[in-house]
Amino acid sequence: MKTTLLKTGLALGLTAALAATPAQAAGSLSIYHWFEYIPQELLDKFAAEHGVEVTMDTYDSNESMLAALKAGKLGSYDVAVPGDYMVKIMAGEGMLDTIADGELANKGNIEEQWLDVPFDPMRQHSIPYQWGSTSFSVNRDQYAGDISDTAMLFDPPDEVKGKINVLDSQGEVMAMASMHLGMPQCSTDRTQLKELDALLQSAKVHWASFGSDVAKDVLVSGDAAVGMIWNGFSAKGRAEGANIEYAYPKQGHVVWMDNVVLLKDAPNRDNALKFMDFLLEPENIAAVSNFAQYMAGVNGALELLDESLRTSPESVPPAGSAPGVFVEVCDQATQEVYDAIWTRLKK
Repeated sequence: MKTTLLKTGLALGLTAALAATPAQAAGSLSIYHWFEYIPQELLDKFAAEHGVEVTMDTYDSNESMLAALKAGKLGSYDVAVPGDYMVKIMAGEGMLDTIADGELANKGNIEEQWLDVPFDPMRQHSIPYQWGSTSFSVNRDQYAGDISDTAMLFDPPDEVKGKINVLDSQGEVMAMASMHLGMPQCSTDRTQLKELDALLQSAKVHWASFGSDVAKDVLVSGDAAVGMIWNGFSAKGRAEGANIEYAYPKQGHVVWMDNVVLLKDAPNRDNALKFMDFLLEPENIAAVSNFAQYMAGVNGALELLDESLRTSPESVPPAGSAPGVFVEVCDQATQEVYDAIWTRLKK
């Protein structure tokens, strides 16, 4: 999906402004972004402030984004919004540009905990965007039992068999499956890998669908009784009136941070940096959080969040909940095994 975000009326107004003011930023900005993850009004605001025409294509998983860039899209976009582990992968493959010291005026606004991160030390290529968790939600109109176990996805009760949606996201699905088995991510143990493959293949017969962009809608409509989902997406579904509950299972859950990265060969590099600086302003990134229902990593944003977001059950894990873990980046040989398991699962 591609959307041009500079409306005709706005374009006319900017033409007049450019004619009257000789020193203006101009040109374009091309964004590669997740679906349903940034408010239109915020993009219009950036376009108006900087006199920039903004276009955006969307994707539904880190892996599909990476595949598209590798297939020839690199050099077409200025910024993308990959998850933590994908930033590390993209940097390792030389797909990201380096942000020099002083190029981001608002870099000091990044919260300390999100500044020197293992997937991008001292933020050489990225800025924080949103962070949250991945688990599963249950439509309580269809299932009233205990949901504190990842068995809801991998060894489900009879009431929900055939009514489960799973994210089309290799890293998150396989991380959750590893948690269910109590095995480490990126295991090289052949016995554990066989167990992982067997678990996923046996669970697959109970899944109705793989879908990331429909993860909320199938729970809201009741087409799915259980759905793997991101916490903010689940909160949106509950806000739409669905009787769904987000689970923090005893085995654990995935935590993640999405990040805006400066892509290699960005055709509009200066405007990309302006956009990143724009998102490091508390009021702007808070607007993203209030729209998407996730948390930001920028100082001063927390107090600008809606009360419903700051106190939502999806954002505040129950006391005593098992800790979340990031998706790990495997070495190449191990990743090839995981890729083979995933390919077999998707057939």
